[in-house]
Amino acid sequence: MTPLTLPAEDSGAFTPPTLEDMHLPAIFPWGAHEGFSKQMLMVLLSVVFIAWFFIAASRKGQLVPGKLQFAGEYLYGFVRNSIGKDIIGGKDFMKFVPLLFSLFFFILVNNIYGAIPFFQLPTMSHVGGAYFLAALVYVTWIGVGLKKFGPRFIKLTVVPAGVPWYILPIVVPIEIISNFIVRPMTHSLRLFATMLAGHLVVALAGSGIAFLIAQESVLLKGTSLLVLVGATAMYMLEALIMVLQAYVFTLLTAIYIQGALHADAH
Repeated sequence: MTPLTLPAEDSGAFTPPTLEDMHLPAIFPWGAHEGFSKQMLMVLLSVVFIAWFFIAASRKGQLVPGKLQFAGEYLYGFVRNSIGKDIIGGKDFMKFVPLLFSLFFFILVNNIYGAIPFFQLPTMSHVGGAYFLAALVYVTWIGVGLKKFGPRFIKLTVVPAGVPWYILPIVVPIEIISNFIVRPMTHSLRLFATMLAGHLVVALAGSGIAFLIAQESVLLKGTSLLVLVGATAMYMLEALIMVLQAYVFTLLTAIYIQGALHADAH
């Protein structure tokens, strides 16, 4: 059952969709709420698919690449150059390309699940996955800064250069909250909230279509066509946002790492 075919109630009262309406039945009876759930399987499948695709794309390594090799090289080059090299810089970026590459395609595939009828819901619409990835990035950029500058990195991060000493009691707490609390929260919630909200809007439109079609009034039945047009536009917009959110999350990761590497320049 896809979001565009959610059933309406026979009572005549419109019942908006819930998260449970957009979930397929549990894979195993014991995996509905605890243990091995559908979401966990989808995450594992994303890893398998990404690994298979890029292994297959790089297996032959022809001088004149075929379609699969060309696609793999293009996608890798996009992350390597457009995100890693352009943001972090030519001197340090290569050591972080594996992280950026993994983040981008892992988030992308798990977001795209929401555009595939059988899978129905992007796994990043579950806040746990977004929290985990943001925590991974959080530990990474702080570790990069501490490795390069030692404990002085904390001072470089929370004490902006050139600020008069008498303003520091106001500025330092703001910088601490901004860098060490707000940054990881917004990094995770931006991904989670966007994926969840976009899919709920499409599901709401789909449920509305089913409700209008079930009505006796011809006018209401005809109105369902307008809702269908809007739902289709929202569906396409959501698919675009799925790609953009993978890019934004990875881009911000590169920006945070670049900031940690050059904390003494701020």
